Amino acid sequence: MKRFSYFFAVVFVLLYVGVAGAQEFPIMDMVANNVIQKYQNATCEQLWKQKMEPKTAQQQEFIKILRADPQMRTAFINKVAPTIVNKMFECGMIP
Repeated sequence: MKRFSYFFAVVFVLLYVGVAGAQEFPIMDMVANNVIQKYQNATCEQLWKQKMEPKTAQQQEFIKILRADPQMRTAFINKVAPTIVNKMFECGMIP
């Protein structure tokens, strides 16, 4: 019974840390979700066109923030990378 209690305590702590980590960068999460939706909903032609367009002021500011905060940058890349890479592969943007 004591072993079960320890197991339950460890699971609870891991869940708490996971939820707290997800809330660490709420603005970044919002931006990442928008990027993910953009890639999921865009056609390959739209992505090729958008790639050539200059970045907006908001995009440039967010990139500046990501460059200044390695922890946030890592969280952002870990969140958006699977969607972006899969879409780029589908569109022939990467081999």
